[in-house]
Amino acid sequence: MSIVKTDIDVRYQETDQMGVVYHANYLVWFEIGRTKFIEYLGFNYADMEKSNVVSPIVDAQVSFKKPIRYGEKATVETWLAEYDGIRSIYGYRILNEENDIAITGTTKHVIVKKENFRPLSLKRAFPDWHHAYKKELVGE
Repeated sequence: MSIVKTDIDVRYQETDQMGVVYHANYLVWFEIGRTKFIEYLGFNYADMEKSNVVSPIVDAQVSFKKPIRYGEKATVETWLAEYDGIRSIYGYRILNEENDIAITGTTKHVIVKKENFRPLSLKRAFPDWHHAYKKELVGE
């Protein structure tokens, strides 16, 4: 299993009045990490979208352990936690500057046709992605 690390510089605009990263921004950071993970595997969402296919989140879980503040640096660790040919679940850890776990979470995705949101099988629609994901799960 590969874990892809993505560095984040906390920007002022991402914080609330307490100077702490606003909770919804962690989902944006998850997306940044997920995009980097997919690029690490040799793919990108833009190619998928050229086929009029998108990958919405159908479930998201976030646990807040420690605050991250403006001016700090954070690291998003991303991996493929589960995959069954249709649903992909990505795992995330966001570490603070001291490498303490600040945030953990998962997002569950499916792929759908853009025009009607009808679900598709990743295994059938994008067999290269399917094989790469299966390979990730067995740790090769």
